[in-house]
Amino acid sequence: METLPLKRGIIKNIDSLVSHGESDIRRDALDIIEAGILGADPGRGTLAKVWREGERLFVDGKTYELNRIKNIYVLGAGKGSFPIAEALDSILGERIREGFVVVKKGEKRRLQHIEIFEAGHPIPDEGSVIGGRRLLEVAARAQAGDLVFAAITGGCSALVVAPPAGIQLTDIKELTDLLLSSGATIREINAVRKHLCNLKGGRLVAAIHPAETITLTLDTTPEGMPWPDMCLADPSTFQDAITVLKHYDIWDRVASSIRSYLEQGLQNPSMETVKTLEGINSRVIGVASPNSACEASARRAEEIGYTSVILSTTLHGESADLGIFFGGVAREILTRQRPFAPPCALISGGETTVKLSTCSGIGGRNQELVLGFAKEVGTREKVVCVSVDTDGTDGPTEIAGGIADGYTIARLQEAGIEVAEILKRHDSSTALRTLGDTIITGHTGTNVMDLRVLVVGK
Repeated sequence: METLPLKRGIIKNIDSLVSHGESDIRRDALDIIEAGILGADPGRGTLAKVWREGERLFVDGKTYELNRIKNIYVLGAGKGSFPIAEALDSILGERIREGFVVVKKGEKRRLQHIEIFEAGHPIPDEGSVIGGRRLLEVAARAQAGDLVFAAITGGCSALVVAPPAGIQLTDIKELTDLLLSSGATIREINAVRKHLCNLKGGRLVAAIHPAETITLTLDTTPEGMPWPDMCLADPSTFQDAITVLKHYDIWDRVASSIRSYLEQGLQNPSMETVKTLEGINSRVIGVASPNSACEASARRAEEIGYTSVILSTTLHGESADLGIFFGGVAREILTRQRPFAPPCALISGGETTVKLSTCSGIGGRNQELVLGFAKEVGTREKVVCVSVDTDGTDGPTEIAGGIADGYTIARLQEAGIEVAEILKRHDSSTALRTLGDTIITGHTGTNVMDLRVLVVGK
């Protein structure tokens, strides 16, 4: 069984981040966060589940005789798909008949036996359409007796699109922009996108049939994080998609082609997404998850002297409000040593949302969260909050997230920045850049939503 070496130094600007404020606690908090990101490395997770001994291939408890497999294909899409593909490339090598994986623009690494193709995220682009078409073409070539690995992770819904006839890429781009700024949850957003794509909602795995599909993903719980939705049965309906658009008051703002197609699907059951995988030879294997990230963070916190508590791996809600909640918890710990006594590290995962106003600045949900925390915690000492998107990009920025402590509000005031106004304008990047408190990682190679840690020192 192969292994990958652990890589430290994910946070590129750590020296700057610990040069002010609660330096020691900041360093500890960032160390805990980095351990969590490493704990969700899908490449290492893949090598733990898939390995080869000669002509035998072992995949999560099942053994394959390679000389009995006609062709092996590797398909993929997502911000965490490259490390999975890299691991498969190292294991299978020239046994791969054809490989095609779509990644986010900026991923310049390439593989020997699998083609890596870049496309747009979070808004799809022409590359997304090309990528979607190529995935369907390779899927159609797979036949009975073939084995297809599908590396499908978060971000795939933007990175590959296959719009039905009559719907243009511009329509999908406008829809995506409206959904992302509406405050809708990722599950609601995907309910819409799955019904406007010939890949999503289980359609990829249906196209691969009768070949066997092994989906490697970052989570195997569809109701929690429906990332591999190209390879899963879809419980949502055309009616759900319409309900989401109407609930967030964007039904009348999307292209008429989209409204027409969704209404047509409502009347035509044959247009629905795949509702069952019965009769399709397919299985889904998790190689990393929010839980693995949180547990790795918790272990690191204990190693450096903190009592660690995983609050939840599925926290969601409005970003600033959740930050205010963490600020209130920090105050209670500092004042009354409850519900946990310091020194402690409270860890959580999940994905928050930001409902944008008509006049919005530049920021991301994790940056907004730490500013909400700073606003609530005030000028108290010995407390730090860090929040990052594990893929390295928070919202539409190239910033992974932000960090705040009991000095943040005073420093903002010295800079002439009013935190309430910043939160109102959703301009968190401007404020945190001014303070030198934006976290920079670049592409991390994983994507298990957000990771947060609240550290309270002695």
